[in-house]
Amino acid sequence: MGYMYILLCEKNKVYVGSTTDLERRIRQHKNGEGANYTRKYKPQKLVYHEYFPTIGMAFRREKQIQNWSRKKKDALIESQKEELKRASKKRF
Repeated sequence: MGYMYILLCEKNKVYVGSTTDLERRIRQHKNGEGANYTRKYKPQKLVYHEYFPTIGMAFRREKQIQNWSRKKKDALIESQKEELKRASKKRF
């Protein structure tokens, strides 16, 4: 099993990650044992997570969301389906 998660960090930054043990990983980030990004921008709280049957699926979702705009990430976090659809449309 696996989790994709989003942390709200200092300076209103967001961090997207994946793990097999969500509680342990959040604790690591808060203790400065996580990623370099969360050492620089201290995590404030878990704002979103999804569960997957495998860590591979969670990792793929992490990579997908990491490539999204901040507006699209915020729409996901806030469960704003219509805004998420609008943010997903390509503009030429």
